[in-house]
Amino acid sequence: MRKIAFAVVGTLLAANVMAQVSDPVVMTINGKDITRSEFEYSYNKNNSDGVLDKKSVKEYVPLFVDFKLKVAAAEDAGIDTIGKIRRELAGYKEQMVLPTIVDTAFIEREARITYDNTVARFGGDDMLTASHILVLVRQDAKESQREAAKQRIDSIYKLLLNGADFAEIAKKCSDDTHTKNNGGSLGQFGKGMMIPEFEKAAYALKAGEMSEPVLTAAGWHIIKMEDRHPFEPYEFHHDNIVKFLEQRGVKEASANNYIDSVAKQRNVSREVIVDELCKKLQDKDRDLKYLSQEYYDGTLMYEVCKSEIWDKAKNDEAGLQSFFNRNKKNYVWDSPRFCGVVIHAKDEATLAAAKKRLKGVDEADWAKTLTSTFNNDSVKLIRVERGIYKKGDNANVDKLQFKTGELKPTKGFEATGVYGKLAKKPRTYKDVRGQVITDYQTMIEVDWVEKLRAKYTVKVNDDVVETVNNH
Repeated sequence: MRKIAFAVVGTLLAANVMAQVSDPVVMTINGKDITRSEFEYSYNKNNSDGVLDKKSVKEYVPLFVDFKLKVAAAEDAGIDTIGKIRRELAGYKEQMVLPTIVDTAFIEREARITYDNTVARFGGDDMLTASHILVLVRQDAKESQREAAKQRIDSIYKLLLNGADFAEIAKKCSDDTHTKNNGGSLGQFGKGMMIPEFEKAAYALKAGEMSEPVLTAAGWHIIKMEDRHPFEPYEFHHDNIVKFLEQRGVKEASANNYIDSVAKQRNVSREVIVDELCKKLQDKDRDLKYLSQEYYDGTLMYEVCKSEIWDKAKNDEAGLQSFFNRNKKNYVWDSPRFCGVVIHAKDEATLAAAKKRLKGVDEADWAKTLTSTFNNDSVKLIRVERGIYKKGDNANVDKLQFKTGELKPTKGFEATGVYGKLAKKPRTYKDVRGQVITDYQTMIEVDWVEKLRAKYTVKVNDDVVETVNNH
């Protein structure tokens, strides 16, 4: 017996060793092991066919390390505990889990309820299959129009009595654009689904019979009863009811009901059940596991980069100006730029008044000043475009500032002018704000990542890296 026990233990230990060998640790970051399979998943996804800037495995390693370092910084900052982030991550897990749960008992109950409610609404009356021909009569029709409609339906009725084909007459004469091309077919319907006058006339017909002209709020109808029969049993309608309910989200509702029921039985939160179900899915599907990890990491990285890099750079006006001053050589223009506004005014007098109004106003406020001065909710005397233009960017700037091309006035604003200055190079960082912000963010990110590399331990197993996608 002891020999058997030792044999089992030995087998388990061997299996564990084999598992470690088959998926070795490619790197350890801040004490967390990253397996080769996780790294491969990330590398292959981000370097698939069609990716313009594909990296080799060795080139990708430092990028992946930096990514994981940012995630570690986010966790240290407690970003994963913020309510908004927790809700976003929980929502992602639910999106993963819900489609895998189908509570058939719940769906069957909903289907039965739908059937019973339908039967109750029809009140035991037959289901009808009928066609009709409509001569439309508008509610505001004059008496002469009403008489013409009556004469038309009577003539159609006579044709039918004399043996004309109902479907063919419907195609040629019916005003119901939704049914005429199908020979006037209304399909199957029951109690409460049609206009009362139409319904009363239809239920008075036997299968194969045709009504006399019937007047409703829509106009004159001739009804042909194709078939009528009692409402079929539940089993007959079951599949169609389920399809109908699925179109309205019954599967998701059933999954939510299942999770809530289990959570109530075990007296735990809904989040606990979702986490357990999510883990089971991930245990079965390694790609799904890494996709979930990628979503978690990406969410945290986005938030930490937003606070540490993007927002910090965008809102640091003094830092941006200082960065620009130190790197002016990177922001030279190859040709002069017009810095100002293009004004489209109702007439020349308004244009002159607009230019006069801008004197002494800060350049950043030019557009707002003009629109608030000359426009209101009911009257708009001008339109304003503010920007930094090189030759070729704007036809009106080309004509009025660079003396080339033709004016292109805006319809309704016949007077066109410009107000501003010509600059040979950027005056402040604001003239090249987008480019400066991007470069400033890059500098902040480089400095920040260097600090993260100094703060957190990073160990890359080069021998395992060599086996990525090659084992």
